[in-house]
Order: sequence, then C-alpha cells, then structure tokens
Amino acid sequence: MKNLAGPSSSWGRAPDLTWSHPVPRELVHRRAVTEVLLTDVREGPAGGFRAAACWPYPHTTFPADGTGRHSPLLVVETLRQLGIYLPLRWFGVPPATRMIIDDLRFALDPEQEPPALAGHTEISCAIRVTDPRQRRDGSLAALRLEVSFRAGGRMFAQAGGGARFLPEEKYAAVRGDRLGAPQPPPGPGARPAPALLGVARAADVVVAHGAGGLTVDPTDPAHPFFFDHASDHVPGMVLLEAARQSAAEATGGQLLRPVSAVMAAVRFTEYAPAPRIDAVAHHRTCAFRIRQGSTVTAYGALGFR
Repeated sequence: MKNLAGPSSSWGRAPDLTWSHPVPRELVHRRAVTEVLLTDVREGPAGGFRAAACWPYPHTTFPADGTGRHSPLLVVETLRQLGIYLPLRWFGVPPATRMIIDDLRFALDPEQEPPALAGHTEISCAIRVTDPRQRRDGSLAALRLEVSFRAGGRMFAQAGGGARFLPEEKYAAVRGDRLGAPQPPPGPGARPAPALLGVARAADVVVAHGAGGLTVDPTDPAHPFFFDHASDHVPGMVLLEAARQSAAEATGGQLLRPVSAVMAAVRFTEYAPAPRIDAVAHHRTCAFRIRQGSTVTAYGALGFR
C-alpha cells in the first residue's frame, strides 16, 4: 500500500502522459468505455499524481450547445473517476469496495477554459491526496483529493472533495433493507422543457413537478451518463445536475451554466419517496437543498457568471 503522506502541489506536465486510450473501465466504475475520461495516471513528485483525461466533443449528454465550451460536469466526473482510480490502483482498496462521496466542489475560469474541440480536448491534472484515514487493519477508510486542471498550458479549473470507502459487508450493514433497492420508473409529474434547463433531450431532464414543488425524478432510468451502472441510491452526479436544473427552472432559464459549485451529502438520498429539491437564487448564486420529508440529505450552492 502506498505511503499516504500528502504530496507536493507543484506543477510539472509529465512528458510521458498519454491520451491515446482510456484506462480500464472497471477502475473508474464505468460499464461503457465511452464514458471513461481518464487515459493515464502516474505518480508525481513528493507523493503527488499526474493524470491525463480526454473530454469528448461529441457526447450524448453534453453535445455542442453553441457556447463552444465543455459542460462543467466533466470537471466533476473527472474528479469522481480519479477518486475511484487512485484508491484502487495505488492505495490497496479492494475492487468491490463502495465509494461514498461526502462533499465536492469545483471552480473554473471561463477566460481560461479550453474550447470544445472536434474529437476531444486533452486535459492534464495535478492531484494532491490529503487527510487520509486508515482503519485499524491498515485499510483506507477515507481521503480527500485536490485537483488542478490544465489545457493548452493554462490552468482553468480546480476541484476537490472527500470520500469514504466501505467494504461490502460494512456497506450492507449501513444500507440495511435499502441494499440493492431498484430504481423506480419515472413518476407522472410534468417536467420542465429541455430548452429551459439547457439540455439537449427530454431524456436528460432529471427533475419533475411534484406535489409541493420540484422533485429529483430522472426521465431516463437507464441514462448512459447518470446511470451507467446500477446504484441503490440516487448518485451524487444526479443530485448535482438536479441542482443545476432547479436553478435554471427557478430563474426561467437565466442561470444555466455554473462556473462554481459546492455540495455536501449528509446522508444517502433514496429513490423513494421522490426527493424534493428547493432552490433559491440571488443575483448570480443559487443555494439548494435536497430533502426527503423533513430530512435534508444534501445541500450546496452554485455560482454563475
């Protein structure tokens, strides 16, 4: 198992990184190879890591939208894949271990971010592993990642977050009778128009109008990006996209593309009853919370330019 000491934050583009082909899909918990963004991950100086990622231009969920930019969710998905790949590859975490996201954040600079080029955009990442925690048996219990993103020699985004790692038996004990809960079919509530939410297809809408307000209710339970593999609770990426869509709905389509976000998940968000999402916009910021009944399961804020 790798030494868990915190690495250096110095930047130096590794000349041997490659963008030629994706890493093994099982090491980022993806079934479809087309959803794998990472192409190379290597150790860097002082315990840090360097990574390469390809961001696709033609993507089912994030097609060209006229802005000439990639979706900000690709920053978060790259962070998520690194948060799985590094523990599996370097920190001795068994393949069947469940990763639970505690919190995440990102911020990007629209003046520096790369255009969405035909084919793909080559992204370089510098990664620091911080606050590692181990169980008595030496296995990794939790860690935090800090990631800087560059393209064309310019840093354009930073992201970070914390995650816990639960062996199968511990996950089963935590989930109880919710273990393996199937995702229900879409509810009957009316949905905002895709154009209002800034998505290309009706299948990309993940919110609906329910009793008392907007709910997290994905239109497509087999969505190739949000539900590439089965989950017995609502994935964090779905919650973040629901927050973005709720901000768009609350502002009549004025707030569409966030340049920053913070989200904390304080407990599992279950599929049923349909989670309620509340969004309150103020100028170029939108605060949100996701709750089931009186229990808040996640909350955060999005920033727009």
